[in-house]
Amino acid sequence: MLVQEAVQEHLATDAAEKFNAGKVIIEHVSNSGLDHPLLRLPHVLGIDFSVTKHVLMLWLVSIAVFVVVTWTVRRYLKQDRPLPTGFMNALEAVVEFVRDAIVQPNVGRKWVNTWTPLVLTLFVFILCANGIGLIPVFETLGLLDHWVLHTAEDSFVKHVMHGGTTATANFNVTAALATITFGAIIVAGSRAHGFIQHWKNLVPHGLAWALYIILIPIEVMGMFVRPFALTMRLAANMTGGHIAILAILSFVFLFTDIFGRAAAGIGVGVAVSVPLAVGISALEIIVVLVQAYVFALLSAVFIGMAIHAHH
Repeated sequence: MLVQEAVQEHLATDAAEKFNAGKVIIEHVSNSGLDHPLLRLPHVLGIDFSVTKHVLMLWLVSIAVFVVVTWTVRRYLKQDRPLPTGFMNALEAVVEFVRDAIVQPNVGRKWVNTWTPLVLTLFVFILCANGIGLIPVFETLGLLDHWVLHTAEDSFVKHVMHGGTTATANFNVTAALATITFGAIIVAGSRAHGFIQHWKNLVPHGLAWALYIILIPIEVMGMFVRPFALTMRLAANMTGGHIAILAILSFVFLFTDIFGRAAAGIGVGVAVSVPLAVGISALEIIVVLVQAYVFALLSAVFIGMAIHAHH
């Protein structure tokens, strides 16, 4: 898991060099970046379109969700007497939960079928992107490469080992998801009240003109604060858990360097680091579910506020 990759990183450093916990932690949670792109592509209009690890994870999650859901639903619809069983039963439960518990109470019955697909897509995608970050896929690949494959330093396997696997820990990803919600808010208000009336609904009617000088800037700022809050909440929570686990596991190597004995690091690891890391990992499973739910819920709430502006 994370400790296995951290051990490899530590063993790869020069013996005279002290263990740099900050460098290791950032390396394991950040995007692979321009230093280790998986596929280097040319710049277009000043934008680097090179494929990094988080881009790869976005593709993998998107393809996996699309293929699994599409295949499951199509197989279900081909039955003579459709009856949900197994995974289809679980999928139907998720759809009904998002529709009945998240979307409908906020947007109302009239608009529930309009906005459930969007909120459901956000919920499922974020849930899967969060969850895959808890699976040590690339750590296992690293061990396989270390003991069996022995690929070159410039190989794809070596490049894919750099950076974190949780795409939703990248602020660019969460900002893009929040931008979708931001656009949905404007579309929802415009469809419900008309484009001009939607913007008029930002502030209450019938107030003294002097109050509008204060209220309009506040409401405009509040309009942009909503996607900003969605962006920061999701990315910070998904990053924080991994940083906490890696920081605690770093105690093993820090105490080894401090006392100059492996026994000191092993003792701290057995007594402190491993139990705490297991506990935080269990907490991370809850965080994965909660953050997907919170993002979907707040998106539905904001869309509902645009639709029911008079409330």
